[in-house]
Amino acid sequence: MLLMAGDDIPTDPNGFNENVNFGQATQCYHRIEMTVQGGAFNLTTTTGVLENAPENGDVGMCDRDTAGVELMFQTTSYVIENLEGNAECFDITLTFMGFGQEGRGAVSPDGSELWLEVFFKDQAVGHRCADGGVGDQTVTLNGMPFTGDAVQVFQIGE
Repeated sequence: MLLMAGDDIPTDPNGFNENVNFGQATQCYHRIEMTVQGGAFNLTTTTGVLENAPENGDVGMCDRDTAGVELMFQTTSYVIENLEGNAECFDITLTFMGFGQEGRGAVSPDGSELWLEVFFKDQAVGHRCADGGVGDQTVTLNGMPFTGDAVQVFQIGE
């Protein structure tokens, strides 16, 4: 199992600020557990609670410490390519029912963490290993330079 929680959650998952009310597509997370089995990535996502943002588009404050709604996602397909060295950088494309994510990933040098920098399908450029490593400021998101933190850190074996 892979686990992302607390300070391992970036401020801009998928390139979108955790403090903005996106309704059901909230990027305010409490924790995400990921397993790979049966030929699919399985995610159990527990949202955080977004405070003081009553309408879509409003800015509030993401409370990561309080668990919100639990959601389950399973990939319908995935591609991992351009795997270099000891998983120092690889391109990843995840397809789910109704949406997709694409970007780059790496495994920490000591093998304890998986770093994923992914964005919603067809919204980013400069987000592959050929453009730089995970977290490098090479991404353009929806036509604008992306300067936020989208690197999701999953603890391996938690």
